[in-house]
Amino acid sequence: MQNLSNVIAGKKGLIVGIANDNSIAYGCAEVLKQCGAEFAVTYLNEKAERFVRPLAESLGAGIIMPMDVEVPGQLEAVFAEIEKKWGKLDFVIHSIAFCPMDDLHGRVTDCSAEGFGQAMRVSCYSLIEMARLAEPLMTDGGTIVTMTYYGADKVVENYNVMGPVKAALESTVRYLAAELGRKRIRVNAVSPGPLRTRAASGIAHFDRLIEDAIAKTPEHKLVDIEDVGMTTAFLISDAGRALTGETVYVDRGFHHMV
Repeated sequence: MQNLSNVIAGKKGLIVGIANDNSIAYGCAEVLKQCGAEFAVTYLNEKAERFVRPLAESLGAGIIMPMDVEVPGQLEAVFAEIEKKWGKLDFVIHSIAFCPMDDLHGRVTDCSAEGFGQAMRVSCYSLIEMARLAEPLMTDGGTIVTMTYYGADKVVENYNVMGPVKAALESTVRYLAAELGRKRIRVNAVSPGPLRTRAASGIAHFDRLIEDAIAKTPEHKLVDIEDVGMTTAFLISDAGRALTGETVYVDRGFHHMV
């Protein structure tokens, strides 16, 4: 942690996706706070605010604002506040995804156009929007990190339509990395193993997926949000300066096992 602190202290960023203290984004925020980074935190709506704001305040977030990527103007307002307060941005952590429950629990074959479109809008296109708004603020270069999952590459039972959506997200990471590289902006995806987050609880038979991961990983252990936070901090730090356009697995070797 001390070595990471040497190259992260003072960096300023945006963390999107904290819902509670089990969120991947919260794990990232905790590690980055320990490393001396400053960051803005967003919450989805008024209902979410009562859970997120106390966490954001305990993390010392310099900006706490609502942001629903489906509400026009909210995303732009957050970046405008960042520009006003800091005048620059060093990193963005994009850790949001959504799919209507009926479409998530059904076959890809039966997915509605509306459900597929909303899943892509929230889970993938929002990364493009954040990259576009971050670009002019990353005057000294920067890092954008999003969260994906193994189901983007392999068929995972019950992951359903989120598999194609996350595959699109990973492809988007590669294209953004290629386009923004000349400005020294790196874009990567982190792919954690199964985690007991609120978002994951919407996947049917998630407990079975957890049991399978424990059985197959070489150490027979799950990752936790701190593991993901440490990897994300590495990617944000100058120590990760040679990595861009990558999908970095943080799953204790699960994706290697058959």
